[in-house]
Amino acid sequence: MERFLVMYLVKTKISPFYQVIYFREGKRTQISTKTALKSQALKFLTEFEQQIKKKEVKPIVQLESFRDEYLEFISKSKSKKYIKAIQLAFKMLIEYTGNIELNRIDRRLAEKFISITFQRTESGAAMYYRTLKAGFSVAENWNYIESNPFRKIRTPKPKMNLPAYLTENDFNFLLGFITEPLLRDFYSILFFTGLRAGEGCNLQFSDLNFQQKTITIQNKENFSTKSRRERIVPMNQIVYEILKNKVPKIYSLNKNHYVFWLKFPSVSLSVDYVSKKFKKAIRKSGLNPKLHLHSLRHSFCSNLVNAGVNLSTIGALAGHHSTKVTEIYSHVSNSSLFQAVELLNRADSVCAGGSFGS
Repeated sequence: MERFLVMYLVKTKISPFYQVIYFREGKRTQISTKTALKSQALKFLTEFEQQIKKKEVKPIVQLESFRDEYLEFISKSKSKKYIKAIQLAFKMLIEYTGNIELNRIDRRLAEKFISITFQRTESGAAMYYRTLKAGFSVAENWNYIESNPFRKIRTPKPKMNLPAYLTENDFNFLLGFITEPLLRDFYSILFFTGLRAGEGCNLQFSDLNFQQKTITIQNKENFSTKSRRERIVPMNQIVYEILKNKVPKIYSLNKNHYVFWLKFPSVSLSVDYVSKKFKKAIRKSGLNPKLHLHSLRHSFCSNLVNAGVNLSTIGALAGHHSTKVTEIYSHVSNSSLFQAVELLNRADSVCAGGSFGS
């Protein structure tokens, strides 16, 4: 598409020099030739036009090629979970558009893809939007496209469902349906620390400090936290006893050994394995079917809110990258809502007694 509809020379009374006038995307733009000689001004015009056209040529890149290049670019800086999300988002986009040229994906096409996806899965549409918007921003920075089409469309807003969680009584009831000691210990650690499943599976003895009763969640060569931020989580007595009993009694302890392992010492539990086992136990127990493995993390945060812990502290313990994430738990403590309404009752009483105003 030709962006420069007109390019010509003018000379006005304002300046002794010839000016180049051109229109870029409908906007009139002017640049001085810095010469009063017409022959020199025409030379400037020719060279300037060639320079602009050369600058405006975008490389032709197919969608699949960009996906592969982008994934390689972020492979060292993003978590495996985030990379899987990107792979899925591009897979769905390519299924919808085909392996077309990157610069053919305009606002209309991007908006239609997100809209159709939203009708099928609201959370999926939101995830595709976030990851593709980030990816196409890189494409824009690399000069593959003129502008990011996903930046120009509205963010889809899925329904906000309150996170399902377990009270301590619920959790103890659930443990009765889990026969494997390894899994009972693993789920208990997640419930009482708020660790993500991946963080628990990748927990190593080097992360544990029994003297200070702390767990350090840190980035490693083959694992990184979701926010890529390291944090320290205190052990309560239950967590301390479980982890202390995990220290091998027979084998010489290598601090890089996994705490929870399927095959000692180098094969850890997988998120997929513990997730399926947890869901199976939920079905057996008859508890809320909306509960899933991540609900243990929700339970940690929700139970802290009910205990009166402030949201900033909860966010620090859970390693939330934003206060907005922690705020989803602000609904949990209903007692504070009742207390607030009680204040209105007192105000009505005072007002009836004639103490308001004077």
